[in-house]
Amino acid sequence: MLDANTGAPLATVNSDGMDLAKVVEYGRTVGQAELGKLTLHERALKLKELATFLNDRREVLYEISYQTGATKIDSMVDIDGGIGVLFTFSSKGRRELPNSNVITDGTMEVLSRDGSFAGEHIYTRIPGVAAQINAFNFPVWGMLEKFAPAFIAGVPTIAKPATPTGYVAEAMVRLMVESGILPEGSIQLISGSARTLLDVLDYRDMLSFTGSASTAFSLKSHKNVIEGGVRFTAETDSLNAAILGPDAVVGTPEFDAFVKAVTTEMTSKAGQKCTAIRRNIVPAALVADVVKAVGERIDERVVIGDPRAEGVTMGALASLEQLRDVRAAVEDMIAAGGEIAYGTLDAPVVRTTEGEERTVDAGAFMSPLLLTWDDVENESVHSREAFGPVSSVIGYSDLDDAVRLAAKGSGSLVATVCTNDPDTARVLTTGIASHHGRVHMLNRETARSSTGHGSPVPHLVHGGPGRAGGGEELGGIRSVMHHMQRTAIQGSPNMLTAVTGIWHTGADRVIAGDAEFGAVEGAIHPFRKSLAELKIGDAFASPLRKVSLEEITAFANETGDTFYAHTDRAAAEANPFFPGIVAHGYLLVSWAAGLFVQPAPGPVLANYGLENLRFITPVPDGDSIRVTLTAKKITPRVTDEYGEVAWDAVINNQDGEIVATYDVLTLVEKENATYANWA
Repeated sequence: MLDANTGAPLATVNSDGMDLAKVVEYGRTVGQAELGKLTLHERALKLKELATFLNDRREVLYEISYQTGATKIDSMVDIDGGIGVLFTFSSKGRRELPNSNVITDGTMEVLSRDGSFAGEHIYTRIPGVAAQINAFNFPVWGMLEKFAPAFIAGVPTIAKPATPTGYVAEAMVRLMVESGILPEGSIQLISGSARTLLDVLDYRDMLSFTGSASTAFSLKSHKNVIEGGVRFTAETDSLNAAILGPDAVVGTPEFDAFVKAVTTEMTSKAGQKCTAIRRNIVPAALVADVVKAVGERIDERVVIGDPRAEGVTMGALASLEQLRDVRAAVEDMIAAGGEIAYGTLDAPVVRTTEGEERTVDAGAFMSPLLLTWDDVENESVHSREAFGPVSSVIGYSDLDDAVRLAAKGSGSLVATVCTNDPDTARVLTTGIASHHGRVHMLNRETARSSTGHGSPVPHLVHGGPGRAGGGEELGGIRSVMHHMQRTAIQGSPNMLTAVTGIWHTGADRVIAGDAEFGAVEGAIHPFRKSLAELKIGDAFASPLRKVSLEEITAFANETGDTFYAHTDRAAAEANPFFPGIVAHGYLLVSWAAGLFVQPAPGPVLANYGLENLRFITPVPDGDSIRVTLTAKKITPRVTDEYGEVAWDAVINNQDGEIVATYDVLTLVEKENATYANWA
């Protein structure tokens, strides 16, 4: 491996003699066992701890990253971006997942008349390893965006970085291991060739690949994928497009934002981004204006050179081999009909660490290039990718033509739609969405706040159809689920409750409160129990409360909610939904709280919301209601002295008909400490 800027040797790589079968077996046994000792929340907290540790050591990684040709900003995108993914997944994992190792998907489906047989779906982690083959352009981010969701799911990672920049990934993995934060077997690193890795994977395992479409096809065609059931996802070549709306003429904020985006995508990481803009699809009359504006911005702002030199904004390509490949691709595109409208294939003048401006014999430096095409249908512009600081500008006649040209990329990771006209945005976005994994809408409102065309974010899906590989990474908790198996389970409500840790309607309960509703004598109100005492299925049934017309009228007058169903008997009786004047739904929910709440200080610290509220049966004056509250889900917070409890709440009338259903969310002490001595 060589320094991309100087050609100086950095390291040698050789994987001869590595027993990949033992690597995989170690992950399946030691890694699975150690990760399985932690819950989803505990693993998410480990990610935060790791991210904090790595955040304090970024400068060490920057120094190493410079050797790949990356500038400080490029390195921040890669290194800080990767660490940021860990922080994001840690936060989302704790907010959006249960503190367990089973995740439910959807609600219970009743499968028998009496409710004794039911079913639902659950997610549990796959029992193997997550083998991850990463590209050379983002040796840190590319690895950590795969590692983070696998780790939260509880699946050990085998990371295989691309060799040209693998020394950066090696430094990161070394820090991760030396931190002592990760359970043993959480991550393993393969440096060098791993051609036989798929030979030792099976249906228990997952392979995530980022790289060329040809390599992805080869891997996808492997017997163990086709017949052996290895889960496979790929993110590959992509002829990403940016479409300039017809309203975005010279002088508009949109035109300026478009030019800035194109320049950034051409020069960030020296254009070595799977998400970089390769095709700029602009109104035919604006082709020359776009070329001129992009060229002027490059001239004004881009300084090519060794990224360790002061003022350099674009470094070298990752290797001399990469430089040869990009030049060859450009030459092929020119031979096919493309013309260089800006830049040159000649060796550029670069800034050295000594501050000199000169051409150099060593180093993988290349000028940014803009190509134009007389024939916008030319197959080369829509199929040949020069993976460097190279982009093309082609003209369209109308919006339908722009959509058609974008689709000729045969599937892409991302496209930008730059317009301030809502109708144009709608036509273009809906027209190209099915051909792209992400559509970035850019206008004057987002020009300053947007993360950019080429920056995937961990909250949203990264991937794309067709040529882009057909895979899907990131997307928040979705990517955690990619490392889990969805299974349909069937059984009684008691058995579903036992497996999921969530109370299901029809499962056993210990009810306190109203004896007429089956309360157990001496049972303690569940609001008097700390998390240490509270059990799933602990419940409270209130006595009946009669509803009067006077109370309905008073609530209407006090709140201003004088909807006719609560105030006008004739109008209410004419409505097919109401038998006459009925109680407000929110009045019933308020009364329900009064029926189940325990006023004295205790382990319940706060009510922080309702979820899934539905009003089902109207309640006229003269009817009565009762509420039943059941501990449905208990989620202790690992870092706090309290946890969250979701209570299944059902309001019934005097005839047992369901009036309303919802979940009450409370914060409850782990131990009954705060008010233990309350007098």
